[in-house]
Amino acid sequence: MMPDPGFVLLRSLLVNGPGPSDPARAALFDALYRHVPADAREAADQEAILRLVETEPACFSRRTFAPGHITGSAFVVCPATGLVLLHHHRRLGAWLQMGGHDDGERDARATALREAAEESGLNDLALLSDEILDLDIHAIPAGKGEPPHLHHDVRYAVATLTPGAIQTDAAESIDLRWFTLDEAAEKMNEPGGRRALARIAALLRARDGRAGPRE
Repeated sequence: MMPDPGFVLLRSLLVNGPGPSDPARAALFDALYRHVPADAREAADQEAILRLVETEPACFSRRTFAPGHITGSAFVVCPATGLVLLHHHRRLGAWLQMGGHDDGERDARATALREAAEESGLNDLALLSDEILDLDIHAIPAGKGEPPHLHHDVRYAVATLTPGAIQTDAAESIDLRWFTLDEAAEKMNEPGGRRALARIAALLRARDGRAGPRE
């Protein structure tokens, strides 16, 4: 399922329309437009994120609370074992992938890689695919002087060859642990996480040429 054809016009306005050009927003818009949603929920999130990027010049800023802002996150995978790394988020009290706010990159992919490195302690992270893995909009409760708001999360899959080098960032995480994909789906226990993990399974099968699921 692809975005509504009307977004072709939105893309044209963003890239070629009047006013200053914004290469960062244009690049993210293109990547979002290429992404094929897996279900109706992700399709709705994709449309909303496209509209945010097209209409909000400050979409990367964490101070843009309405309608929300772009975040970047990464599912860290060890291709040799098929395990995925999750951290138990200190503030939110849930098992999550690594991720967070833009820190001047204006590039969700770069944000995802930086946050994953900071929160995992791994310094060899590389993208499993240049393309977006998954899209998800979720609510963040009030805290740290910020009102409740929405994270428009752009998710990527990244790989490490040194899974034993993980280090917990105590400021962000209560725990940091490798899980099988099935275990991770149980820990995350939400549709977006299960959808992203299913796509990771497919990426790993394509990477090593296996036809069946990785145990």
